Amino acid sequence: MSGMSYSSASMGSGSRTARRTVEFGRTYVVRPKAKHQATIVWLHGLGDNGSSWSQLLDSLPLPNIKWICPTAPTRRVTVLGGFPCAAWFDEGDLSEDGPNDVEGLDDSVAHIANLLSTEPSDVKLGVGGFSMGAACALYSAACFAQGKYGNGNPYPINLKVAVGLSGWLPGARSLMNKIGSNDAARRAASLPILLCHGQCDEVVPYKYGEKCCQMMSSAGFRHVTFKTYEGLGHYTVPQEMEEVCQWLNTRLEA
Repeated sequence: MSGMSYSSASMGSGSRTARRTVEFGRTYVVRPKAKHQATIVWLHGLGDNGSSWSQLLDSLPLPNIKWICPTAPTRRVTVLGGFPCAAWFDEGDLSEDGPNDVEGLDDSVAHIANLLSTEPSDVKLGVGGFSMGAACALYSAACFAQGKYGNGNPYPINLKVAVGLSGWLPGARSLMNKIGSNDAARRAASLPILLCHGQCDEVVPYKYGEKCCQMMSSAGFRHVTFKTYEGLGHYTVPQEMEEVCQWLNTRLEA
């Protein structure tokens, strides 16, 4: 699939006062090898693209899952001193209180929702990712629970699973404070989440994975699983992917 672009206002994710175009890169799709039971959008980390993860996901023993691996837009990233690279949103620091690029996050989450919106009605839908991709996937989970994007526009997808490897939750404190209504609490309680983090992560420190788990659990996400990997840095290993497979098989069979 070639690169995609859309006017963010038309997707219900952007400012009502201005229309701007967000250019996403190439999307890679891994077709299911058996009966199609679930579709998961998987998001790469900062500066990467959908291709490398699509190859890894294609090798996993998950024959009933269709994987959609988009590529983030190229944008200037504050944490890199303004250097342009593929990023789901702009990030200056990882603080749960810090300023966050809500517009960029909403654009990317709307793109994910758009990719999932054409899947068959009997297929379970999910999001996942690594590092910044995990952050965006977890932001999607928060939007699902709230029933709306960060800007207040309705979130349209019924998520069934979310996975975050070596990630964090952007703007966690303000997001979690918004899950107060009965409907939001019910949606949060319905969504199983798997978080995995290496104790030796030098890029997204382990404490951010821990905080993410604590804050999502306290906000009403009742089924958060947190897996810790001793000696693991900011990358993935076969043991971690094996546990992701086991977890997805269990959750998607239910």
